[in-house]
Amino acid sequence: MTNNPEIEAKNIKDAVSGRQFPSDILSLTFDELTDLLTSLGEPKYRAGQIFPQLHRGITPDKMTNISGSTAEKLKSAVLCHFPSVEKKLVSAVDGTIKYLLGLADGNCIETVLMKYKHGNTVCVSSQVGCRMGCAFCASTIGGKIRDLTAGEILGQVITAAADSGERVDNIVMMGIGEPLDNYDNVVRFLRLVNDPHGICIGYRHISLSTCGHVDGIRRLAAEGFPITLSLSLHAHDDETRSRIMPVNRRWGINEVLAACRDYWEKNGRRISFEYTLINGQNCTRHDAVLLAQKLNSALRRNGDSFPIHVNLIPVNAVKETGLMPPSGDDIEDFRRELERRGIRATVRRRLGPDINASCGQLRRRHTVEETKKAD
Repeated sequence: MTNNPEIEAKNIKDAVSGRQFPSDILSLTFDELTDLLTSLGEPKYRAGQIFPQLHRGITPDKMTNISGSTAEKLKSAVLCHFPSVEKKLVSAVDGTIKYLLGLADGNCIETVLMKYKHGNTVCVSSQVGCRMGCAFCASTIGGKIRDLTAGEILGQVITAAADSGERVDNIVMMGIGEPLDNYDNVVRFLRLVNDPHGICIGYRHISLSTCGHVDGIRRLAAEGFPITLSLSLHAHDDETRSRIMPVNRRWGINEVLAACRDYWEKNGRRISFEYTLINGQNCTRHDAVLLAQKLNSALRRNGDSFPIHVNLIPVNAVKETGLMPPSGDDIEDFRRELERRGIRATVRRRLGPDINASCGQLRRRHTVEETKKAD
């Protein structure tokens, strides 16, 4: 469950079976909502009235096809809360919308709606803060506060769609937190967002980014979800990667890449390798040569066609980290060196450059401002 006391206080059990339901209404599957309504003395068909509306952002008290007494039963049984828009930044450059969303316990997270020619993508957070400690990431400053429930992750998609009036076509789990460090809630979210009674976003339109949580990668492979896995790699050797990504001290590069290979063999889905370019750390032409050698030797066995794609990301300049991106020429040299060695590589287009749309910065600024107010 969650270590959120306000949510835990709402836990209930089925009066007949003693079964415990998730504590917030958006975390309930269609079948669980059906069972909950039955335990509250409501007919099963109510689930078909309520579930689709919840996934459109309508709270029970605003639903016109159920009685006020039914709404009250639900509100007394489970937490009926959608993330609230605390701050909203809209890019004048490309229309990217960055949200600071408030949760029931007063914590805040970030969600980003990105507009592409092929459709709209929502980037969701999976935790309040992060304990992975990556040197370049603003999300991890201050550590992890708690996991998000499946409903709180789903609520980000719902709130972004409802507030913007835009259809959501794709989801990327690349916001605040390490998704595989919150495994059970993330898997529940994946099932919820794919449910045909609700938003019904296909698994092939979902990407999940991990810093290299090997146990989680292997568990996810066994689930059989045809989602795209994105691995935050950021180095070609253990010494460099351990310095900028502490998770590498537990699972080294060879072990991480072996897990990625297994994921591809079980699911047949392309894996994207994210590589943040940091000036003076990992972005020379020689680094590119060694990265290509590592990926080719670890992933392409016996000349097979493992599809390797490296997404190059110039590091965002965050005041607290002091890290800076390389020059444009150095970035292009790095990309060309990978391509020469059979590694497809692209430079990620920076969305929302005028609103600091990269992960963690808006929440960090909000936290600092709230701390100053309290002092």
